[in-house]
Amino acid sequence: MPTNPKTAWITGVGGTAFGRHEGQGALDLMAQAAQQALQGAGLQRTDIDGVLCGYATTLPHLMLSTLFCERFSLDPAYAHSLQLGGATGAAMLMLARELVRSGRCRHVLVVAGENRLSGQSRDSAIQTLAQVGDPDYEVPNGASVPAYYGLMASRYLHETGTTEADLAEFAVLMRANARRHPGAHLTAPMTVADVLASKPIAAPLKLMDCCPISDGAMALVVSAEPRDGARVALAGAGQAHRHQHLSAMADVMQCGAAIAAQRAFADAALGVADIDHLGIYDSFTITLTMLLEEIGFAPRGGAADRVRNGDFAPGGALPLNTHGGLLSFGHCGVAGGMAHAVEVFRQMTGQAGERQVARPRHAFVHADGGVMSSHVSLILSQEASP
Repeated sequence: MPTNPKTAWITGVGGTAFGRHEGQGALDLMAQAAQQALQGAGLQRTDIDGVLCGYATTLPHLMLSTLFCERFSLDPAYAHSLQLGGATGAAMLMLARELVRSGRCRHVLVVAGENRLSGQSRDSAIQTLAQVGDPDYEVPNGASVPAYYGLMASRYLHETGTTEADLAEFAVLMRANARRHPGAHLTAPMTVADVLASKPIAAPLKLMDCCPISDGAMALVVSAEPRDGARVALAGAGQAHRHQHLSAMADVMQCGAAIAAQRAFADAALGVADIDHLGIYDSFTITLTMLLEEIGFAPRGGAADRVRNGDFAPGGALPLNTHGGLLSFGHCGVAGGMAHAVEVFRQMTGQAGERQVARPRHAFVHADGGVMSSHVSLILSQEASP
């Protein structure tokens, strides 16, 4: 049975551990992840004819994709660097899919990495990330990214009746998942009480409601033909961009995630009920709560109940971020969001080791950039061998 020429396949993935990598820059980390992805796909560097590269705040080079190709000895027919905040990784996978489906490329390497923890001071990181705010009305008031999310969380909790203890349930689940991953940044045991007692950051968010800053890198290869034993198709994709700044968000109940998801579901001819695995962006506990509920994986104000019922646990109906997510596996910029897709691929292909769950048939991956500003949804499907 011939392969559908309009199908794009993930054929290999790779990634470093997340945490502190002293003495290694963004390009070093990216090269490690890329080499693993090529090995997983069974490809040589000469096979890669497309390269998509995420931005790095620790290496703000104007031509980062070209620089990476030079350092990694690649000679692609197409190369591009992208910037879409936390949604960059998912957007690169969507673009890789289109490049393959159009016939422009046969094997696209999607890669990103940063040494945000070891290569950037705390003040520099805060200043850089705070620029997602409106330059006239938000940044001059000294707001940081946690402050933006704290303001949004306050409104969301008011609207839905969600509590701080409800948010804490997600931090605890992510930590429990991370404890089963050898590459996770944070693995110390944690309880709801620990989250509630942690240092206030931006009310109602506390330290353990926030993801850590990490060093690390991730890479995936998207190809025109599947690899034996790894028939994971990028079956659907969708985007939505309703606002950039928090002060322009008209309704916290409709931030754009549902629109992106609906477009991806329509593209894949699937629905919420078909999904059996989740990789959802979780920069803060409120991020995860809002996304799950808006997309439709939980009722409004009911996401925490699904956690408490075990629905999102590894053995539940919808395993969620089985690697530990941004909240515990770690966050190093673009690669942090890409780790969700890498984990889904590993689960689908039986490569997740100790944390392996029942192999998913259809998985949903979602990422957002800014303050719930740019949304990209992906649907990965495991296709049966012909």
